[in-house]
Amino acid sequence: QVQLVESGGGLVQPGGSLRLSCAASGFTFRPNPMSWYRQAPGKERELVASITGPGVVTNYADSVKGRFTISRDNAKNTMYLQMNSLEPEDTAVYYCSTWVGRRRWGQGTQVTVSS
Repeated sequence: QVQLVESGGGLVQPGGSLRLSCAASGFTFRPNPMSWYRQAPGKERELVASITGPGVVTNYADSVKGRFTISRDNAKNTMYLQMNSLEPEDTAVYYCSTWVGRRRWGQGTQVTVSS
C-alpha cells in the first residue's frame, strides 16, 4: 500500500535550519509529482512546495520562497525539504503528499520554531 513517512522535524531557534525527509513506498515514485504541505494550529493546511517527477520544476508558497528548497532523490524514493532562516511563523505540522488514485498523506512531522 502507499506509504509516506516524514522525518526530520524538531525544535529550532529562529534563524535556524532543518531538513525534512519523506520516504515513499507502495507506488512508482519517479513519475509522481510530490508536495509538502503544512498546518499550523487553528489554520487550514496549506501548500508549501511542490516538485515534478523528474525534479525539474518546483513551486513554492510566497511565504517560503528564498528560504526553503524542495528536492527529491528518485533512486532512494525520497523527497526533501531544506528549510533555512526559519521563523516562528513556520511552526506547523509538515506533511508529505502525492496523488495515487486520490490525495495521499503522511503522518506529519512537527516543526517548532521558538527561542
